[in-house]
Amino acid sequence: MVKGVYLLFLKLSKRTRIKVGSLGYISFDKGLYVYVGSAQNNLEKRVMRHMSKGKKIKWHIDYLTSNKNARIIATYAYKLEKRYECIIADYLSKNCLEEIPRFGSSDCRCRSHLFRLKDDVEEICSRISRMVGVNPVKII
Repeated sequence: MVKGVYLLFLKLSKRTRIKVGSLGYISFDKGLYVYVGSAQNNLEKRVMRHMSKGKKIKWHIDYLTSNKNARIIATYAYKLEKRYECIIADYLSKNCLEEIPRFGSSDCRCRSHLFRLKDDVEEICSRISRMVGVNPVKII
């Protein structure tokens, strides 16, 4: 898959406070999070960049993925147009424990693209697949 929308699932091992660029300090509770992103070119390369701890900080998600308490546990990609990034983010905002305000959404009108989850990875992917009518490809 070269382009599409992806879901990056992360686990935080403990409550963590991180300075996230212009958003300032954010306290993240321990638990499972999902970040919704898209890549219009080379999605696999984007995901591998997220996996790296020693990268140059470019996006909001880099602050979180670079933190020692955060671990990426799975990534799923959907062959969908970029506009589905916001459709999925909207769905997650209504079906999560918490949304992190303005995180990852500086280039759109969404309230957030990062969510703390109450459900597990498979359940979230299954519900999103039913909503968009496409099954994801597991990247990691």
